Amino acid sequence: MKKRVAILISGGGSNMVALARSMGKDHPAKPVLVLSNNANAGGLQKAADLGIPTAIVDHRQFDTRPDFETGLHKALLAADPDIICLAGFMRILSAGFVENWAGKILNIHPSILPLFPGLHTHQRALDAGMAVHGCSVHLVTPELDAGPILGQAVIPVLSADTPDDLAKRLLPMEHQLYPAALKKFASGDQTKVTFP
Repeated sequence: MKKRVAILISGGGSNMVALARSMGKDHPAKPVLVLSNNANAGGLQKAADLGIPTAIVDHRQFDTRPDFETGLHKALLAADPDIICLAGFMRILSAGFVENWAGKILNIHPSILPLFPGLHTHQRALDAGMAVHGCSVHLVTPELDAGPILGQAVIPVLSADTPDDLAKRLLPMEHQLYPAALKKFASGDQTKVTFP
């Protein structure tokens, strides 16, 4: 039986589309929900166009983070996912929420972890004089961007690169790495995927 995958987004959903399109007939998983905390997220329409059910749990409609996470938890329970993929989901999840779904949440992060957890990774890589930059897929744990690494991809940093240049060059690598890591994880294999 295929693993059920819920994908959480906040924006355009390009990684969500890459994940969803990768889950074909021979894949051990299938997308069952795309959920956003932003009613205006462009990825919601893309998911609907792909025939994937969508849901909105708008964090602005809740007074506290625990209340928002209760709403998020209920929406996820209704979809009964085996795996949750964070794909540009711009909310930090509490330790309690993560523990409820322990071992089931994947995230893609735009750096070669453990370097540069958190935000502004492209600028920080440039500021540090890095020769290479990249992205990582990891299991989500209560500590931010610190869970076991399931995959990494690396690109060179060019002398004229800006943060935007790095982001644009890295995105196609994210679109290869995340589906590859998800396929391996869904088949029960947590050995690391690397690109190139």
